[in-house]
Amino acid sequence: MYNKKTETAIAAASRLAEVYDGGKTRLSVVEIATSRGLQRPFLAKVLTDLSQAGIVSGIPGPGGGFALAKHPSEIVIFDIFKIFENQKTTHDCPFGGGICGSGTPCPLHGRLVDVQQSVDRFLHETSLSSFQNVDQNRKVESHARSAGDMVRRGSFQARLEIPAV
Repeated sequence: MYNKKTETAIAAASRLAEVYDGGKTRLSVVEIATSRGLQRPFLAKVLTDLSQAGIVSGIPGPGGGFALAKHPSEIVIFDIFKIFENQKTTHDCPFGGGICGSGTPCPLHGRLVDVQQSVDRFLHETSLSSFQNVDQNRKVESHARSAGDMVRRGSFQARLEIPAV
């Protein structure tokens, strides 16, 4: 549903929301990566982008780390989404036949509009406060054989079930 940078950014920001205490608690890239099953070098780049956008603040060196730059209730998922995702709206019908909304709508038009409106609502109405007070000790389930193995979490993906004809 989202690109890898967006997923990584949401995972990192949600972890920082779990420990948010006004910025006193800071987590290192290693701590965030370990708790969410993320790749450290990639996460470091994403956190730099989030810092430049004002979502997180970082302090380098020993005793440093990252924290949310604002209270979790002031950051909605869309704030992160817009940093990494192309927001160009296309009006092309996904089933061909030209521009959506011109002429007779395709049979799925109404359902597609409903889905897009639901996603938009989710992005704009869901704040990082949803992650506060979550069990901070939860671990990413791991089937790795050694501590050095990276575990890729399954991500949410919309499922299209096509009925048998």
